[in-house]
Amino acid sequence: MTRPLLRLAPGRERRLKAGHPWAYSNELVMKPEYRQMQPGTIVRLESSEGWRFGTFFFNPHSLMAARKLDRDPEAVIDADWVRRHIAEAIDLRSRVCDTDYHRLVHAEADRLPGLIIDRFGDVAVLAANTAGMDLLTPHIVTALRELLPLRGIIARNDSPSRALENLPQEVKLLWGEADNVLVYEGGVAFPVDLLEGQKTGFFFDQRQNRDMIAALAPGARMLDVFCHTGAFGLRCAAAGAASVTLVDVSAPALEQVSQAATMNNLENIEIIRDDAFDAMAKLAEEERRFDLVVCDPPAFAKSKKDQDEGLRAYGRIARAAAKLVEPGGYLFLASCSHHAPMEQFAVQIAYGIHRASREARILATVGAGPDHPVHPQLPESAYLKGQLFQLF
Repeated sequence: MTRPLLRLAPGRERRLKAGHPWAYSNELVMKPEYRQMQPGTIVRLESSEGWRFGTFFFNPHSLMAARKLDRDPEAVIDADWVRRHIAEAIDLRSRVCDTDYHRLVHAEADRLPGLIIDRFGDVAVLAANTAGMDLLTPHIVTALRELLPLRGIIARNDSPSRALENLPQEVKLLWGEADNVLVYEGGVAFPVDLLEGQKTGFFFDQRQNRDMIAALAPGARMLDVFCHTGAFGLRCAAAGAASVTLVDVSAPALEQVSQAATMNNLENIEIIRDDAFDAMAKLAEEERRFDLVVCDPPAFAKSKKDQDEGLRAYGRIARAAAKLVEPGGYLFLASCSHHAPMEQFAVQIAYGIHRASREARILATVGAGPDHPVHPQLPESAYLKGQLFQLF
């Protein structure tokens, strides 16, 4: 084997022996020549005592310096390897998803570290968030074209995590064409801008939670705060809500809400462009109440240093939203930040509801659907969390 061999520093093997798929830069014996390696180089990794951990990507410029690819230290990481892993991901989704609109590859949980692929019917959108996956992109494109009936593949390589790998930010069409994309969910068609929209264009992770909320919607006055492109609210409108009020600060997102409402002939839709906290304060002043309130904000705790402030922000949301819920009504609160652990998130929102002088009971504690599998040694891959309450 000509593959470079990296070793962990003495006493640093316990976490990897337990199955963790990453080695941090401060856990490695970092020789000067390692720092000259191309980011994304494929290496073997062993402990100081010779315990073999397998085949890894290596990036000398990243804190997550080594990411596991295969348990076999001699695994051939080529087009066939990529195709085999993507085929396994496709097979799983064929069993747990009932549409062609879903998360197709979810990074480490699909044994493709740093790779995200969302499928929008006949268009795939990928984000290669590690240097190694960036180098493998041609093989990924080939595998997708061979395995799926696609007409286009887009790279949305504009996530902050790419900066941590010293990778450029870019959004581009990799193959085919990808205009006029619609996502179909719960009988609603959502127009999606795959090149200009947020992240890969649509948040599939909340699909099962939208199913849950839509089931409560018939006859309800519904409020969707931080609505983005309106998936929760418009699903509720289609399910028979008496009225739906959608709030977001983004004009482009609300334009898509309006377009989707018109396309689906959904009526009794009110759209408010405003800061979420300001909008909720105004609604409270107007003594407006809703039977069903959803708050699905962007990540408030984007890093470890933001954790305490972010958690308090979720508490403030819970307090503001709880004041708008009709007695006997429902409140759903969510967080997409892995820096807001479920236990601490739940404590903050329970306190926020209490500060609003409301009593509550928890009906459901939820995460993402099975198309977003979780690596058992990476709790941060279970980033999405939410709770459904009934308030009194």
